[in-house]
Amino acid sequence: MHFDDGQIPVEYSRHIRQKSFFIAAGLLLCGAMLITSIGMGPVSISAPETLLTLLGDTVSKRFDLIIWNIRLPQALTALASGAGLSVAGAVMQAILRNPLGSPFTLGISHAAAFGAAVSVMLLDLGTMTSSNVGAVAINSPYLTTMVAFGFSLIATFAIIAISRTRRATPEVMVLTGVALGALFTAGTMFLQYFADDVQLAAMVFWTFGDVARATWSELGIICAVTAVAYIWFTANRWNFNAIEAGDETAKGLGVKVERVRMTGMLLASLVTAVIVSFLGIIGFVGLVCPHMVRRIIGDDYRFLLPASCITGAVLLLAADTAARLMLAPNVLPVSVLTAFLGAPVFIWLIIRGNK
Repeated sequence: MHFDDGQIPVEYSRHIRQKSFFIAAGLLLCGAMLITSIGMGPVSISAPETLLTLLGDTVSKRFDLIIWNIRLPQALTALASGAGLSVAGAVMQAILRNPLGSPFTLGISHAAAFGAAVSVMLLDLGTMTSSNVGAVAINSPYLTTMVAFGFSLIATFAIIAISRTRRATPEVMVLTGVALGALFTAGTMFLQYFADDVQLAAMVFWTFGDVARATWSELGIICAVTAVAYIWFTANRWNFNAIEAGDETAKGLGVKVERVRMTGMLLASLVTAVIVSFLGIIGFVGLVCPHMVRRIIGDDYRFLLPASCITGAVLLLAADTAARLMLAPNVLPVSVLTAFLGAPVFIWLIIRGNK
């Protein structure tokens, strides 16, 4: 084995540089994708004009209005939401030791959506509309998020309870998530049955995940919650690596497995609840992105967590850009495109294996 001057194996140093290069390249791609997404639409804005406008120069008052009021908050929301859902999926897969763990497959997204629906329709926290701006206007986004978080906790505790049984297997976990998703979907359908025509149309439209409905204030909440959760996830990256080797091994290394598992699930559920309560259900991002990153850089959570965030952000921003342009002037909800693209990609990853 070859060593460099610092007595670090040369092969290991090269291995670390490759992972770091992937993350740095992802950041550059994310920045380029952000500029491209902001400039594309019914009104085309060149990259230099976009950069000048973002730097504060007034190229055109029309461009200022389009970028700062419409495209920039939508693009940043796609970045923040993609990063949050992806890192939540990566953490769930680690602490549950379940390769199919994600907010969508484990029913947590459906539970949070049902909680948001309850707050909007039964607790009178929102106003249903049928305008081009949005299908639902939430008067109290903080309380709506709390209700959505409460229902996501029900799904979370059910999953944790199943995972602690002796006969729990990844298949059992997935089936539990499917059952929970069906249960909360049935609850949402129950609310829809007693809604009037306008509420029903608005409720169905609201369940389609769409980053365009977020405002600057909601974007700030999503970013704050995701940032706090990510800091905790990063601080426990070594614990996640230990749990991947098994609970007994992790306990032997001094990891408080139950505390890490409970806190991780709560924070991942909080991130999911906030995003779903504001944007609707966006599936497959939290499931596909961590697996894509694992195929490239491995299972080391020191690099898997930031790489998953970047990959999820780029994927959702690219999907949102394509959804805006695919059927222009009509806008396709981004959740439709992520489902169409995510399912075949994930099937391909499963068939391809570790090759």
